[in-house]
Amino acid sequence: MTGNGSPVGSAPPQARTGPRVVVAGVGSVYRRDDGAGPAVAARSVAETPATIDIGPIVDPLDLLGRWDGADLAIVVDAIRSGGVPGTVRVLDLTGWSSPGVTSTHGIGVVGVLRLARALDQAPARVVVVGIEGEDFGRGTGLSPAVDAAIPAAVRSVVDLIKEVQACA
Repeated sequence: MTGNGSPVGSAPPQARTGPRVVVAGVGSVYRRDDGAGPAVAARSVAETPATIDIGPIVDPLDLLGRWDGADLAIVVDAIRSGGVPGTVRVLDLTGWSSPGVTSTHGIGVVGVLRLARALDQAPARVVVVGIEGEDFGRGTGLSPAVDAAIPAAVRSVVDLIKEVQACA
C-alpha cells in the first residue's frame, strides 16, 4: 500500500481517469514455460499507460484483493489444453463456469473468479490470455514455441486494453 491507501503501482483514486484495468501474469519463471504469463504482462503494461500490473502471481488465489474493483482484469497464464505449443487463446470469462482448459496451478482462474463473485469482489470483466505451454519442468527460459508466441500474446493483451479504454 502507498501512503494514500492505494495499492502500490496504482494511481491515487482522485487521479485515475477512465476504466481501471489490471493485468496479472500468473506463473513462475523457474518452471520454464510457466514464466510466459509474467513476461507477457510486464511487456503489455509497459506499452499501455494507466494500466496496473498486479503480478507476477504464482498462485491464482493471490488475485483476490488485487483485482477488486477493476473494470477489466486480464490474466495471462500458460495453459494446457492439448493444443499446439505456442498457441495463444483469449477467453472472456463473463458468464463462464468452466473454460475447458486448465491452469498449471492448483485452483484455476475460474475457481478464483467464482470465489470473488461469492465475496462480491469480482472485477466487472475477466479475460484470460493463455499461451499453450510445452515444458513446465524446472529451470528458466521459455521453450522456442512459447517464446515465439510472446509478441502475439502481448498484442492480444494490448488490444483488449485499448478496446476498453476507447469505450470509456
